[in-house]
Amino acid sequence: MSTISFDTDRLVEDLKSSGLPHDQARAIVRGLVDAQTELATKMDLVQLEQRLTIKLGSMMVVAIGIVAVLVKLI
Repeated sequence: MSTISFDTDRLVEDLKSSGLPHDQARAIVRGLVDAQTELATKMDLVQLEQRLTIKLGSMMVVAIGIVAVLVKLI
């Protein structure tokens, strides 16, 4: 996962200039910074899709191999 870069000091100043007290503005910005660590980018989702496709394909190959062995034994 990646983070989104932005100027936190500028955001605090923008919030203050819109009428918020300094402490509230800092708390809001801190909350945004903490929350962005949980974001997934499109690239994260593409990589996850690729890994899942590979795992599913591997599982199918193993399952087909097991079925082929069982068919030969019967």
